[in-house]
Amino acid sequence: MGSFTKWLGAGLGFTLGGPIGAAIGFGIGSLVDEFSIDDLTSEQKEYQQRVEESRSRGRINTQSGDFEMSLLVLASIVIKSDGKVDQRELNFVRSQFVSMYGKERANNAFKLFKGIIKKEVSSRQVCIQIREHMSHSSRLQLLHFLFGIAKADDYVSKSEVEEIRKIAGYLYINQQDFESIKAMFYDASGNAYKILEISTTASDDEVKKAYRKMAKKYHPDKVQDLGKEHSIGAKEKFQSIQAAYENIKKERGL
Repeated sequence: MGSFTKWLGAGLGFTLGGPIGAAIGFGIGSLVDEFSIDDLTSEQKEYQQRVEESRSRGRINTQSGDFEMSLLVLASIVIKSDGKVDQRELNFVRSQFVSMYGKERANNAFKLFKGIIKKEVSSRQVCIQIREHMSHSSRLQLLHFLFGIAKADDYVSKSEVEEIRKIAGYLYINQQDFESIKAMFYDASGNAYKILEISTTASDDEVKKAYRKMAKKYHPDKVQDLGKEHSIGAKEKFQSIQAAYENIKKERGL
């Protein structure tokens, strides 16, 4: 119980309030299989006290834990979008959290996630809260993670794609960026061009220019404020950009 309390008390800013805060509170209250009733009551009281303290200070800035909580809530929405909760998708969430945060922190996050996933959450309200406090680069990182979840069961359903598309719109991520990140998870013809956000008829100079632009947009340094634990996903996006460029160069004999 102590490690969970310590984890939950670290690095939360804007997610203490609003719809994300409500989902976290619901998740805590759903942990009946993990803790005793006395423990849960104590946990909820401590969390509520932190919410009140945050409101009194007017603290709405983004902390390292806010990205983590935003991921948990959005992941729960996407996983449920096809009408079922697939164990492979749950395993992907857990493995991603282990790789980013380490086993102990990931275990705590997953405990909370199992509670959050039971709650019906408005993706629009959650995304409004996120976009008010999180940079565009961080929001792109969230989208990349969500496609990874959807692909974890080796099949991205139409409902999952549409849910992620809707989330992207609410996060003010444009259609080009959405299609670019989506293409990183498929091996279809022409996807290298989609990743670089250009057409197959682009000139060689336009290809080079697009690569430089996208490499700058997705450089891991863009999300360094989130902490080193998020560098893995950022590097994956960056490597997808590099691979797309190399494929096009090879195809064109550049």
